[in-house]
Amino acid sequence: VSLRIAIVGAESTGKSTLARELGEALREATGLSVAVVPEWLREWCEREGRTPRADEQAGIADEQHRRIEAAAAAHDLVVCDTTALMTAVYSRFVFGDRSLEPLAARHHQGIA
Repeated sequence: VSLRIAIVGAESTGKSTLARELGEALREATGLSVAVVPEWLREWCEREGRTPRADEQAGIADEQHRRIEAAAAAHDLVVCDTTALMTAVYSRFVFGDRSLEPLAARHHQGIA
């Protein structure tokens, strides 16, 4: 079972930089196998050339979680540049949609 560390917060606050640097520091300090899972939403927006619609949020949350789980299966330690929890918060804030909150809570269990 790998340890997972989640970096959460608003966009453009330095989560990605913190996740990368924390991953590097932990790898050097511990000698453990460390993965840094980037934010899928950022990749998604770059690929699609737009921000997601309300109906696309669940898929984004699921993919972020899938990537975290895949990294956890192959590494001792995983630093997550966001989680499904932030997708749920975004959906609530932007779309007034709370439907992703139970999904995000289930996905978030086990992430430190």
